[in-house]
Amino acid sequence: MNLFEKLYSLVILIAVVIGLLLGKLDVVSGRTEAFIVPLLVAMLYITFLQLPVENIRSSLKNLRFTSLALLINFIWVPILAWLLALAFLSNHPALYIGFIMLMVTPCTDWYLIFTSIARGNVALSTAILPLNLILQILLLPVFLLLFGGTTGVVEWSFLLESVLLILLIPFIGALFTKALLRKKQHITESFFSSISLLPMIFLSLAIVAMFSAHGQLLFNHIDLLWKITIPILCFFVINFMIGQKIGKAMNLCYADRASLSLTTLARNSPIALAIAMTAFPDEPLIALTLVIGPLLELPILALISQVLLLRK
Repeated sequence: MNLFEKLYSLVILIAVVIGLLLGKLDVVSGRTEAFIVPLLVAMLYITFLQLPVENIRSSLKNLRFTSLALLINFIWVPILAWLLALAFLSNHPALYIGFIMLMVTPCTDWYLIFTSIARGNVALSTAILPLNLILQILLLPVFLLLFGGTTGVVEWSFLLESVLLILLIPFIGALFTKALLRKKQHITESFFSSISLLPMIFLSLAIVAMFSAHGQLLFNHIDLLWKITIPILCFFVINFMIGQKIGKAMNLCYADRASLSLTTLARNSPIALAIAMTAFPDEPLIALTLVIGPLLELPILALISQVLLLRK
């Protein structure tokens, strides 16, 4: 984990602050919104380029772990997210949608770092990663319409257009690029190493652009920040206990149980944020929810990895 990754939460926070300050300048605030989509497409293209899609076959070899992880991530977690959203955010449609988006997109990157810290089965967690990515791309529109269709915020046609533009085009482009580079392994490794930081940089720049364009709305609703914090904390506590109990009930060893907990706890805020900023450009409070998410998530995952080690 390089220094930039360790400071991810701080980098996101600094990006928000810079965006808010730039938004005070008339010469800047009206011109930054046009940069959001290109930055997000570039971020996701490079992110998908680094994903080990070829590991899908490996994940199917351990059917017990794979089936448990997928059942928790794509059946139990959406239901839990919906119940928490109803309980805490039913009066705030934008926060409601943002929370749902955050929770139904499992992480595809940094949970491996915390799995390694907790002495979990990193190989097994890596194998499940491409399945998590493909299923969340396919199911995110379904979950949004199922759980958020009555809020008046979600529009079917605009949502599908955003998913196509922001997720499918970069994903297909990355698969095509990897196919071209398949026989040039020595070039591929050095190339992937040189671009490893670019997704975080592009995401940070997109956040700067978004908050410079819509920062005033944050100041107008600063009292709503604590409302999203409570359901996020509840999600991590409940899901951690559920993951551990299921792992024990299924007689998983410690390493596999730690992997199960972390792959079902960590969320994919960058992908959810990319969709939010394009599908809901007039609802920046949705994106705000997805920015708050990683600010809480990374310290919580660090704490959970230590709790798992102590329980071991």
